[in-house]
Amino acid sequence: LQVREIGIKESKKAAASLAQAFKDDEVAFYFLTTPKDAHRSEKEVWNLHTKILEYTVKAHCRKGLVLGIGENYEGVALWMPPGQNMDDWWTILRSGMWKLWFKLSSEGRKRWFDEFLPKLHDTKEEVMGDRDPNSWYLVYIGVIPEAQGRGYSRKLVEHVTVMADALNEPCYVESSARKNVAIYERFGFERLTEVILDRGEKPVMLDIMVREP
Repeated sequence: LQVREIGIKESKKAAASLAQAFKDDEVAFYFLTTPKDAHRSEKEVWNLHTKILEYTVKAHCRKGLVLGIGENYEGVALWMPPGQNMDDWWTILRSGMWKLWFKLSSEGRKRWFDEFLPKLHDTKEEVMGDRDPNSWYLVYIGVIPEAQGRGYSRKLVEHVTVMADALNEPCYVESSARKNVAIYERFGFERLTEVILDRGEKPVMLDIMVREP
């Protein structure tokens, strides 16, 4: 199977696959299961989980690179190329990211906007230094559970690392699951530091990894 670029019209299907891939991810639900969200049903939490990924996929369709593999979007990767980001108001407006302010609970907003986004931004800037504008950022990569073990992740990563190597550009990723660190290491990434989200009862950690060309 070949990796292909996914367009905006396919964003809901791509997001649905990412939602399945991240169904047990602590970071993904860190914003959705706060004490202020106790009133939400499981279905409401799941719908919000999916919506966040829809907005994120749409933003990457507009400013980044969305890759898919498999007939039914079994594997999806969201890359932000060098010099690009999804922080501009036009992208936030068109992708629907602005709706998060109203959909998240008060504590969810604090975790997303005051903790998660600033920590990720500052850590990437600190780790990459003056190379930050010239690095590839693997924001999300996921393979649905029933399609794991087929080498889809490697293809989704190598589709970009081949280009990055040719341009002598590094790649950056935050792994939200410790078990995936070894997988990224096989793709050439090295763990350099970590980000800890600690507004909840249980701290949640992301491993920061960089792949040199």
